[in-house]
Amino acid sequence: MDWDWTFASHTVMPRLLLGMITTIEVTVLSFVVAILLGMPLMLLRVGKNRVVAAIVGELVEFLRSTPLLVQIFFLFYLLPQAGFTLPPMTTGVLTIGLYYAALCSEVFRAGFEAVPRGQWEACTALNLGRYRTLRDVVVPQMLPPIVPSLGNYLIVIFKETPLLSFVAVPEMMQAAKLVGAQFYRFSEAISLTGLLFLILSLISAALVRWVEFIVNRRIYR
Repeated sequence: MDWDWTFASHTVMPRLLLGMITTIEVTVLSFVVAILLGMPLMLLRVGKNRVVAAIVGELVEFLRSTPLLVQIFFLFYLLPQAGFTLPPMTTGVLTIGLYYAALCSEVFRAGFEAVPRGQWEACTALNLGRYRTLRDVVVPQMLPPIVPSLGNYLIVIFKETPLLSFVAVPEMMQAAKLVGAQFYRFSEAISLTGLLFLILSLISAALVRWVEFIVNRRIYR
């Protein structure tokens, strides 16, 4: 393989670092959307209204069962026809966020259902409202077991961001493709992109383990 260190350091890396900023932004924003939507989806699915629970359940299954790339294309090309023109990055964040909201809702549901039923009965006996019960009793107990799964989804979202290169979002993979197409040299661009993804994934995994340790220490101390 013909490797040019000068080309890699002076031409490829600056563009990849710019793309890395976009990649991190997409990852964080998509994860926030997933968390903010995942919890309400879970609460609706386990709620007492069976009709709403059934509808939400079908929606979650639909999102989980269709490829993310198809959903990205669907929203990217459908929204403008419906009169909603959004930047590619916004569309990508919403699509990834919705997709992983469905997955996170299942993680939340598993943690929710793992809380013993006696905890709810005790809160009812103490005349605590549903909101206080969730905030002060249920969520603190369901959070530690699901932190590793949520952290895993954060890392997976990070590794899914190259899919947005298909809709011209200027993340790392898109930057690598543009450099390769401009200079007809793909070895340096693709190799360095893979290396950056590996390094950032390992850092993210370490941060997830640190957050898991902090959460467990604060709740179980």
